Amino acid sequence: MIKLTDLSKKYGVKKVVSKVNLSLTTNKLTAIIGPNGAGKSTLLAMISRLVPSDTGEIFLDHQSLKTWKQNSLAKKLSLLKQASSFELKITVKELVEFGRFPYSKGHLTEVDHQKVNQALAILGLKDLVNEDISTLSGGQLQRAYIALVLAQDTDYILLDEPLNNLDMKYEVQIMKTLRYLVKELGKTIIIVIHDLNFAASYADEIIAMKNGKIFKSGLTNKIIDEKVLSKLYEIPIQIQNISGKPFCLYFN
Repeated sequence: MIKLTDLSKKYGVKKVVSKVNLSLTTNKLTAIIGPNGAGKSTLLAMISRLVPSDTGEIFLDHQSLKTWKQNSLAKKLSLLKQASSFELKITVKELVEFGRFPYSKGHLTEVDHQKVNQALAILGLKDLVNEDISTLSGGQLQRAYIALVLAQDTDYILLDEPLNNLDMKYEVQIMKTLRYLVKELGKTIIIVIHDLNFAASYADEIIAMKNGKIFKSGLTNKIIDEKVLSKLYEIPIQIQNISGKPFCLYFN
């Protein structure tokens, strides 16, 4: 369980997140949506302890996030930032192996190798394991970063726009993988995402943010609503049913 109470964050005089109170359901895929500048990425960074909050408290499994030791937290919660970068000259496999550091401290066991190989296979990177990450395309590198997070094998997975730079095939593959991790392995996944149709099709619950505040949150079918989304994004959004799934149409 992740619980946020009166969470706020300012940069200078600008309040980016304002008094957020929220309980995030475990063993679910929760999507955070909203216009640019809504505070989505900052909220995710605070939950991961990457960015300190100015006010409020975060509880992870009923324990204040401030009291978690770093290594214990790294085994419980993982984060993929929107812009990740490694300056080291390393291969794809070596990058993904970083995900096992909280467990192995650099001395990988058989279990560590299994987790790494499983993540590489899921992300379709087996043919690229020996490639230097500097030679990868944007989409290939993004998949490698996601594989690193999967190899970390945490109960909670936070992903900030993980579909960036991916083509349609891998966008769908990533979302299906996230659903598998939730349904079959009991993971709790929180994803910041701009594509409303992926959120509508794959998320169990949605948190809609606007101007640093929670605009509305709840089950996906309650948020994927024409009135809610049109007010959230301040443009007309139509919702149509295609093959039993809602499709958000916001362009003509």
